[in-house]
Amino acid sequence: MGETEEERTSQAGQLFENFIQATTCKGTLQAFSVLCRQLELNPSDHRGFYSSLKTAVTFWKAKGLWGKLDKRAGHKEYSKGRACADTRCLIIGGGPCGFRTAIELALLGAKVVVIEKRDTFSRNNVLHLWPYTIHDLRNLGAKKFYGKFCAGSIDHISIRQLQLMLLKIALIVGVEVHVNVEFVKLLEPPEDQSTDGQGWRAEIRPADNPVSDYEFDVIIGADGRRSTLDGFRRKEFRGKLAIAITANFVNRNTTAEAKVEEISGVAFIFNQKFFLELKEETGIDLENIVYYKDNTHYFVMTAKKQSLLDKGVIINDYIETERLLAFDNVNQEALLSYAREAADFGTNYQLPSLDYAINHYGQPDVAMFDFTCMYASENAALVREKSHRQLLVALVGDSLLEPFWPMGTGCARGFLAAFDTAWMIKGWAQGKEPLDLLSERESIYRLLPQTTAENISKNFEQYTIDPATRYPNLNSSCVRPHQVRHLFISGEQDLSSLERSGQTRRSVSISRRESEVRPGRLLLWCQNQTQDYRGVNVTDLNTSWRSGLALCALIHRQRPELIDFDSLNEADCAKNNQLAFDVAEREFGIQPVTTGKEMDAERGPDKLIMVLYLSKFYEMFHKSTQSVTGLPKEIDANNGDCSSKTANSLYNSINHARKRIPKLDKKLEESDVNRKRKKASSHHEELMSCQTAPPAGEREEQKENKVRSMATQLLARFEENAPSCALRRQVSVRKEFSASLGGSDTCVFCQKRVYIMERLSAEGFFFHRECFRCHICGCSLRLGAHTFDSQQGTFYCKMHFSQRKTSTRHRRGEIQDGGIRSSSITISNHTSTDGTRGQPSEAAFLSQSHSFP
Repeated sequence: MGETEEERTSQAGQLFENFIQATTCKGTLQAFSVLCRQLELNPSDHRGFYSSLKTAVTFWKAKGLWGKLDKRAGHKEYSKGRACADTRCLIIGGGPCGFRTAIELALLGAKVVVIEKRDTFSRNNVLHLWPYTIHDLRNLGAKKFYGKFCAGSIDHISIRQLQLMLLKIALIVGVEVHVNVEFVKLLEPPEDQSTDGQGWRAEIRPADNPVSDYEFDVIIGADGRRSTLDGFRRKEFRGKLAIAITANFVNRNTTAEAKVEEISGVAFIFNQKFFLELKEETGIDLENIVYYKDNTHYFVMTAKKQSLLDKGVIINDYIETERLLAFDNVNQEALLSYAREAADFGTNYQLPSLDYAINHYGQPDVAMFDFTCMYASENAALVREKSHRQLLVALVGDSLLEPFWPMGTGCARGFLAAFDTAWMIKGWAQGKEPLDLLSERESIYRLLPQTTAENISKNFEQYTIDPATRYPNLNSSCVRPHQVRHLFISGEQDLSSLERSGQTRRSVSISRRESEVRPGRLLLWCQNQTQDYRGVNVTDLNTSWRSGLALCALIHRQRPELIDFDSLNEADCAKNNQLAFDVAEREFGIQPVTTGKEMDAERGPDKLIMVLYLSKFYEMFHKSTQSVTGLPKEIDANNGDCSSKTANSLYNSINHARKRIPKLDKKLEESDVNRKRKKASSHHEELMSCQTAPPAGEREEQKENKVRSMATQLLARFEENAPSCALRRQVSVRKEFSASLGGSDTCVFCQKRVYIMERLSAEGFFFHRECFRCHICGCSLRLGAHTFDSQQGTFYCKMHFSQRKTSTRHRRGEIQDGGIRSSSITISNHTSTDGTRGQPSEAAFLSQSHSFP
């Protein structure tokens, strides 16, 4: 006798409930396999699986989930699951970002396979979630899988719980998941085959897994900071040493444990009494501490090095961070004791027991590391072509941008990168030219390190994979197609040879105007001025000037009495350059843009810096030298008169270009100028390849003077490199610029010279980034997140602005009811290892006081 419809419905509901309630990776995959087998569903049918599952499982608990997933799948960007219908994707890594990317690609209709080298989710650490991330997960049905998800004021979740939830959603929408499978390398298509021959595949372990025969059009690296995909060079950001300790203790979910309050983040500068008492009672010296309650009792703290040495946690003191925190220089027992004591004191001894949870290595789950060193990939994607088969390669998650965990950026930025990658793959599936695709992706990627919970769009309901719905200040064309030629790798060429030869397929052609507007005229003038000088051979606008002899020759040509050229030592580059800078500033009023020491650095002078600096000499002297050189008056490529003003008039013209908005400006006019400024900044890298395209709306003006155009665009570049560039744009379009813009000024705080590449500006003052600090607490400030007392001429963090006239004391927190009152924090700026000022945002955290949000 066959089953009735009611019995089949009940059985399907129970099987689906078993799948939903599974608590491990293995258990989830096993329950999913049983569900598919019993309901006669084909999980390899990625196009029809979700519809079939929804038809088979109709009990009331499932209907709420179907409603949420249907709403997400209804976004127009997915084209009803047909946007990427013929696209096959392989994702390396089953972390939260890998699965989140897989879900988006499945909704686009792509065939998605995820490989993960482990079969357990054992990461106990807890992630802080931004508001948009909570909203995104709720819309995917997070509460259906984990009922306690972000209940009440909770805004965090353990990594393993998040992985488990996203794994289940990925399986439901048709993603194919393989565990215990490790990616080894890419396998190129065989040579001498037709276009419909074998495509790109992966070498994996074990080799007999079915994935070894899977051919794909897109491969995505989501396997963490040690990404296994080639072609992505990493850059390092490092700040002041900050030693972090994470510890996870067993949560037995007792009533006593439930009563203990969490610590959402407290720093020394806001609660000195607590930290001083901690040090006095235990000898433990911390800068901050956080406590989250989830599957474990999770603590994270920043400890001072001397305290770790005094407590015997660190055995020997070394200057090198790697040696200092090396495994053989850490006493593990002392570390366990240190973290337990800090956790006990931080919770006012209210936790009944502090037994360590066990990590996936079978060891107590405590770790100590330096979080001041972070890595980011130089590019987000590339395209490989071999035997007429193209492969799109991309990175997401930690592989793309290493997270700054105290600010909770890992999951939030990881999901944003997943959406951006899905948007790129949609364009790939629709036949967008590779260089256009890559230039757009790299333009969007530039926003990611600067993204915070405050500067993304607040209309979460409108979020889709379209970047325009998430980034308020999106400029998806700031990187031009010709600037990403090296990311199109064809045949056997490697990146370096490709970049030299430029033999790649171009997606767009450079217009005649773009190809003719270049700084070649400035170079020609410099060559004429420095010819026949000993040791001087000017062939370009950067490396030829490194020794300093060319600059000295340029000055000597005009005023021989100012420099004894014959006495110069060609090997003493720093001295030669500094001499030229000092003489030019003293005699001609041409302010330096860097120092002699920087010019002698290994990487050499920056080309754009030299264009701006040399243009001052050109503007001042090119008229007077025409009779000397015998050259006719110079005419530009567009028959425009290149003769112009003095160096000062160059800056006046820059000021004029910037002061286009009347005092009673309207929003429409402001947005129009912003667009022009963004367009101008988007061309700054074109100068590096001598192909300068004038910003829209200014082309007629720039016909008259291309050197002025380069200076204007260089200015835009400097503003782009400044912290909170979106805020800088909004402020700058309303302010007048100093006549000395482009050179150097005096820092209002320390009264020392500040060069353009290291300075900031606020309230009409210039200053070093590291000098921009609160007058009361001394913490570093960020542009747009400070307050200013115009009467006293002092800057404050917002917390201490109310004390500006009466007090210079730090605000202190209190210990109330045995718990710690949490506070907000202040973030400082960060300097990258290459000597230039790095991006703001998370690296800015690394100041004198390391604090948590």
